[in-house]
Amino acid sequence: MKKKQLTSEQTKSLLEVLKARFEKNMNRHKDLKWEKIQTKLQENPEKLWSLNEMEESEGEPDVVDYDKKTDKYFFFDCSAESPKRRSLCYDYPAWESRKANKPESNAVDKANEMGIELLTEEQYRHLQQLGKFDQKTSSWVQTPASIRELGGAIFCDRRYNTVFLYHNGADSYYAARGFRGSLNV
Repeated sequence: MKKKQLTSEQTKSLLEVLKARFEKNMNRHKDLKWEKIQTKLQENPEKLWSLNEMEESEGEPDVVDYDKKTDKYFFFDCSAESPKRRSLCYDYPAWESRKANKPESNAVDKANEMGIELLTEEQYRHLQQLGKFDQKTSSWVQTPASIRELGGAIFCDRRYNTVFLYHNGADSYYAARGFRGSLNV
């Protein structure tokens, strides 16, 4: 099994990237202090590994929220377009059901491998309040069981300065559709 921990050099490099992004995008996390976030990250090396996976796939993770009750920081993929984890069915049952032209993998399993979760619709809409994302791409979001049981899945994008929620067969995949992840620390 792959060890889910970064070397000290990888950790240092990732923290520098995350700090620079944090400082460049203060509108995403008003009133939060990087030093507290960095301490929390250093106490949770497996979370750093997941953030590195997000960064490696060009997700540009950044802090977008903080929950005082649980003392958790929330990181979302904040790349302008859906990260470079695209052409994926929604989940394993959808992938397995494809008889021909199966994609490499599926969004749910890929997120699990990375130690992150797909954004919910609510989280996706929160992200869109912080900037303009997915203006040329789209992103799978967590799908309610009632929709998934019928073979569907949902995704979102931003067009015409509006955030749209759509449906598709869970086994569909497109070069411009990926997924955005969330991670709490």
